[in-house]
Amino acid sequence: RGQTIRTELICICPSYRHRNKNRLFNFTDTLILSLCLWQFEGKTSFGMSVFNLSNAIMGSGILGLAYAMSNTGIVLFLFLLTCIAILSSYSVHLLLRSAGVVGIRAYEQLGNRAFGHPGKILAAVVITMHNIGAMSSYLFIVKYELPLVIQAFLGLQHSSGQWFLNGNYLIIIVSFCIILPLALMRQLGYLGYTSGFSLTCMVFFLISVIYKKFSIPCPLEAFSNYTTVNASIDGECEGKYFTINQQSRPPRETRPNFSYSLFGLQTAYTVPILAFAFVCHPEVLPIYTELRNPTKRRMQAIANVSILAMFVMYLLTAIFGYLTFYGKSAELLHTYSKVDPLDTLILCVRLAVLVAVTLTVPVVLFPIRRALLQLLFPEKPFHWVRHICIALCLLFLVNLLVIFVPNIRDIFGIIGATSAPSLIFILPGLFYIRIVPKDQEPMNSRPKIQAACFSALGFIFMSMSLTFIALDWMSGENHSGGGH
Repeated sequence: RGQTIRTELICICPSYRHRNKNRLFNFTDTLILSLCLWQFEGKTSFGMSVFNLSNAIMGSGILGLAYAMSNTGIVLFLFLLTCIAILSSYSVHLLLRSAGVVGIRAYEQLGNRAFGHPGKILAAVVITMHNIGAMSSYLFIVKYELPLVIQAFLGLQHSSGQWFLNGNYLIIIVSFCIILPLALMRQLGYLGYTSGFSLTCMVFFLISVIYKKFSIPCPLEAFSNYTTVNASIDGECEGKYFTINQQSRPPRETRPNFSYSLFGLQTAYTVPILAFAFVCHPEVLPIYTELRNPTKRRMQAIANVSILAMFVMYLLTAIFGYLTFYGKSAELLHTYSKVDPLDTLILCVRLAVLVAVTLTVPVVLFPIRRALLQLLFPEKPFHWVRHICIALCLLFLVNLLVIFVPNIRDIFGIIGATSAPSLIFILPGLFYIRIVPKDQEPMNSRPKIQAACFSALGFIFMSMSLTFIALDWMSGENHSGGGH
């Protein structure tokens, strides 16, 4: 018990270890722990926690779900999305159970407890890699959509080359004028209001997607003015219930609402995109730490509500987006702009999505900074200089990625195939097996067998996804899908 309290003190109050490196545990430690917890916890309500976690879940992946549905069909997409949502909720359960056993609410410290210092490094690297990929995908949207919004406000049909229509300049301005001030907040709970506003913007986006399904005709007359896709091909305006890559099709009479084509590597991106869409695990423990009246059951309820809300939003967006364009482009917003770049509603939608993804970036930056602090300065107390410098360095790195990586689906494919399985499947299962004592749950008990299978599923998923993506690249197949 003494070791557990000392570990919690080191995690919550790093200055404690700095002052008491060699002193044995005594009753004063309990008082210090109580004071630290009183200062550190109990400020964020249930609703604000749901807003923050939902905002962390709902990322730029929502813009690619309609294209993912075109590669799987409606029924298979629904099955995959449901499975990923359930597995994500179970993963949060494993994470909270492990944290509750040892009284630790830091992902990196769970890695340290389970596998020592290498485990701590692994957890920090995976969180950093995943959230940098998420931040990059958000800023990709800003890079490509903000110039279109400004162009529409100015009434221009084509870009005239001014600097304020250059996406590279705009993401730098947005990063350091809007994102950086929010990222400098000391606690994640302070972003609950901006997260709520971000979710409101995405609800407006969903309503607009549903409305546009009934106002945009198919075949798309205006669409052919901007691309070589022929929307009038027979069967292009019919939704498919099951589809695996739509490159080689048998005659129409043999496939009413069903595509029997051979397996294609293009579908390799579908599952990583879906897996990436539900990753919120780096934010779970920071939100749990700042939750008012924190209990495992209360935090699990927050996770379940957030995942369910995003499941509904993802499903509706994918269905109505797919039934509008039938997978003609990988990114939904860019497709709407091709139909009518000066449409008032689309302009408002693009602006709302830009606001939403911009306000999400600070939320996903917090776990990266926390991981780096745990890794590089584990014994140091909070200091504003470190706090600010890490945020500046992260934003600088993400801006470099956004400017020099040309295709957003490279981010979804690689990050989704590596960090998403680690955060959802592999690490929570391994943490549970290693941390929960064997006298409470033996290795042959059902919960630990389930956790082992859960981790194994993550390794299988990662290997398959990376193999498909590598084969896709080596075959030279065009996987841009109409993207930017």
